Amino acid sequence: MELDSRKIMILKAVIRNYMETGEPVGSRTISKLPECSFSSATIRNEMCDLEDMGYLIQPHTSAGRIPSDKGYRFYVDEILREKQTEVEEMKELMLQRVDRLELVLKRMAKLIASNTNYAAMISGPSAHQAKIKLLQLSRMDEKRMLVVIVVEGNIISNKIITVDRELSDTEILNLNILLNTSLNGLTINEINLDVIRKLKEDAGDRRDLVENVLNELAESFREDEDLQIYTSGATNIFKYPELTDGESASRIINTFEEKDKLKEILKDMNPPDGEDGDGIRVFIGEESPVPDMSDCSMVTANYDLGHGLRGTIGIVGPKRMDYEKVLSTLRTLMNQLDQNFGGNP
Repeated sequence: MELDSRKIMILKAVIRNYMETGEPVGSRTISKLPECSFSSATIRNEMCDLEDMGYLIQPHTSAGRIPSDKGYRFYVDEILREKQTEVEEMKELMLQRVDRLELVLKRMAKLIASNTNYAAMISGPSAHQAKIKLLQLSRMDEKRMLVVIVVEGNIISNKIITVDRELSDTEILNLNILLNTSLNGLTINEINLDVIRKLKEDAGDRRDLVENVLNELAESFREDEDLQIYTSGATNIFKYPELTDGESASRIINTFEEKDKLKEILKDMNPPDGEDGDGIRVFIGEESPVPDMSDCSMVTANYDLGHGLRGTIGIVGPKRMDYEKVLSTLRTLMNQLDQNFGGNP
């Protein structure tokens, strides 16, 4: 048997109805839908065929049908092939441009959880391959200096270093000019021994301070390897009866509480280097690379802001999640990330 247009229409209707109600769907329910002009008997026969083909499951002999993972997979693939649409209400939720990307990511996690009623997780971008945009030394007091490090994507790190004596305004200005002239536009991997040696030579008697700045710069990039994860809406899981089973809910919540697990999840979702990272991936049930989330569906998208700044957005919900809204929400937010941080200021 093949999926003809009638089977496809009935399958979609069953899946949409089940996503709305969470209850097995019978032929009588489908026959009442405006788009289905077939008799209950015809629909019942088609649903039997869809069950034989593995797209539907009948939990009990007298019950209606529910989608199988194969059915969800077909439904999701159909959505992915359709023309990209944006949710109208999301157009009104334009992200305000801010200087610190992590503030946007935290807000975005809350926004996703609020608008989808599912759980959201977002990895902060890795800046290891990002270029240095600005280094700024500022006086805090006689013996302390604030070092502000900004890399592409407006990722900001603040460090405090000690000095053996108070520096004059002219000395601070000259050091800022020296540091930015020497390091602006370089990645951490491009700051080699030759660059360091020349920088220290040009710093003269302030070479020790320059060395401290370089150490703090290296430390900032090492901290970047400790991937930041922003989550929101984990308790939304309890809104769905099929996920409130004590053991299932406990596994899912524990996964969200253990940041190391989330790091591994989102790391696995990243495409290999050199591969297109714009795609959205959908994992249904057992397709999930995370055993503790085999009762859920997980939708992920990789954002790429250029300059080596890449991260992942993930949405977790029941297998009957509103895939169309989730996919549109992800695309809208990814576009806004690109508009706010991927282009010119």
